[in-house]
Amino acid sequence: MKDAIEYTDAPADVEYALAGKVRVLDFLPPPEQLVERVEKEKITILLNKHSVDFFRTAAEKEGVKYQTMINNLLDTYVRRYG
Repeated sequence: MKDAIEYTDAPADVEYALAGKVRVLDFLPPPEQLVERVEKEKITILLNKHSVDFFRTAAEKEGVKYQTMINNLLDTYVRRYG
């Protein structure tokens, strides 16, 4: 019988079990952690038409709301510089 192989260079998301079986560890968070409850405030803002057109077109291609894309962009900026 051959000696067992020890897998030391395996990626962090792979776990080697007995009897040669391999399973990928679940890296996804549970559903309750996917629901982000963020306080929102409704405002009125005037934006350049070409900017709004850009987000509307991009959002339609991605199947999301353009307001959500603009909000995510602002959130990214705030995380970086806020």
